[in-house]
Amino acid sequence: MGKKTQRSLLLLLCLSGLARCSASFLFWTAVVELTYSDGKNGTVDKYCQCGVYGRNSLLVKAEGVVTLPKGDPMGCSSGTVYNRNSSNPPWIALVKRGNCTFSEKINAAKRQGADAVVVYNTDGSGNSTTHMGHWDAADIVAIMVGNSQGLEIVRLVSNGTEVMMQIDVGSPHGPWMDTYWLYFLSIAFFIVTAASIAYFVFISANRLYSLNAHRRADRRLKSEAKRAIGRLQVRKLKASDEETASDSHVCAVCIESYKAGDVVTVLTCDHIFHKACIEPWLLERRTCPMCKCDILKALGVDEETKGSLSAESPPEVTVITVAGGEPMYEVPLADRPGPDPDSLQHHYDNRAFEEDSAAGRR
Repeated sequence: MGKKTQRSLLLLLCLSGLARCSASFLFWTAVVELTYSDGKNGTVDKYCQCGVYGRNSLLVKAEGVVTLPKGDPMGCSSGTVYNRNSSNPPWIALVKRGNCTFSEKINAAKRQGADAVVVYNTDGSGNSTTHMGHWDAADIVAIMVGNSQGLEIVRLVSNGTEVMMQIDVGSPHGPWMDTYWLYFLSIAFFIVTAASIAYFVFISANRLYSLNAHRRADRRLKSEAKRAIGRLQVRKLKASDEETASDSHVCAVCIESYKAGDVVTVLTCDHIFHKACIEPWLLERRTCPMCKCDILKALGVDEETKGSLSAESPPEVTVITVAGGEPMYEVPLADRPGPDPDSLQHHYDNRAFEEDSAAGRR
């Protein structure tokens, strides 16, 4: 069994335990309606939400004639007898709390055909009730009412008055249903929501700031790379050069041999590459493809940028003397606009290369 499966099972057990714990604290009130004759050809109807369903009671409606146990009002003795011993017409047993368990009282009435059992609280408790448990007496409606309410019904029945009782499901109650809990949960929900939104905004702002900082740093490095590329030596290879004499000399970027007339760039580490190949590489990576030499550090461009960020330096033109003593001018990476565009054109000692360069600029 994988760790993920174990965690899922553990979470399921915790949730099921929480559900059972919450259910144990939840209880339902019972609506009790009494109907009886007032002895003057009139009918009295009383209605109150004054009962509480037992923990193991059926949450359904029940009705019938209220019946008291003979002899023992608590209905605990093994020989408890009610005035009715069948379920037709339906009847409801009314017993007093005490002397035995709730399950024993309920089962004694259930065996004799009661449709429901009403337990009234002990003397001196007023109209208070409790959430009674009767695990051994399920599958029947069982509620508890207050002592005052129960004694009133006992007095009527004892005087020969037939009392009809109707029991109906009321409303749920418990810690999660309490008004204060609802307020607390609402406030907690808004706090968690506000904290989540604040965290999301903070993370988004931080990412945007990091992204902008990365873009600024990237633009700065590319600008420094352009300056560094502008300082590198540029050569035009001739047939007599060592690089063109053997096929073993190849450009590490395009993997092609050097030929006479190729324009190459010489890095600070003395490695050479085709100018058209190495410049895009250096703009993105700023290191030699072969030895990883950093051209910014080698030329001191990054230190100059840190020392004078606002200073603008004119494009540098380096004169390089190659074999044969013929001067050649380095081609800056980017031209700066000026009053005389023709003065910024680059001239080479070879007319054919000038034409190639002009064609490339088109």
